[in-house]
Amino acid sequence: MAYDIAQLNPADFAELADTLGDTPETVVAVHLLRKKLCKAFVAGSPTSFSAAIVQGHFDSEEPRGFGTEARALWELLQLVEGWDCIGVNRQCAKPLGDLIEKSNGVKVRYYGDVYHSLTRPVRLFTSEYVRELTTQDQNLIASAPIEIQGSGYEDMETMLSEGMVAGAIDAGRLVSIAHTSGVTDLHGEIGVGTLEPWRKKGLCSAAASIVSNRLQKEGRVPVWSTGEDNFASLRVAAKLGFQEVSRRTYLIPIKN
Repeated sequence: MAYDIAQLNPADFAELADTLGDTPETVVAVHLLRKKLCKAFVAGSPTSFSAAIVQGHFDSEEPRGFGTEARALWELLQLVEGWDCIGVNRQCAKPLGDLIEKSNGVKVRYYGDVYHSLTRPVRLFTSEYVRELTTQDQNLIASAPIEIQGSGYEDMETMLSEGMVAGAIDAGRLVSIAHTSGVTDLHGEIGVGTLEPWRKKGLCSAAASIVSNRLQKEGRVPVWSTGEDNFASLRVAAKLGFQEVSRRTYLIPIKN
């Protein structure tokens, strides 16, 4: 079957966002589309597609695939530059993996991506080191290692003004962060990071509970996604009251 595949014009991003819908699995993709912080590719049209891929500017090596037609996703991947893995619906993971292996002559590793939502009041945790961050904290974040600077917005000021951010500060240094990496009308996905020496001290739980509480007060459902063997992240999610709602699969070609 031949598919009508194309890279979308940003003027059509809103239509694709509407078609994807507002679910825990689509939060970041819809957020990026509405803010035009990505590339998007469809087989079909933005309002009726066989497959779609959203490639964020901040994590271009990990595009997000939607739809269940493996062949259409494979054809779209031919248009996507710089990808190392792709997250897709579990239903088409193996068929798409087979196509990648056959066409590229590589083995594909399958890795589960677990989605949680928080529909009960968040369990709040506190720490003397943790507080909500505002636009006055831009320099604090900018001076931190990149892995705890957050992402998902045009710039740091926008992340702090439009998103929700909390962090742990020790001796004037940011050592842990929780922030909304994507926000839609109904949901907000939370991203976290803690520097190695400050892990297992409850800092991530305290920061993430602040962000979750803010989201709930604004009428949004907090979302938490993490790898199936990221046990530290899974423990924090459970500690806060998140419950698993779905899974997707990363396809990771193993390079020689």
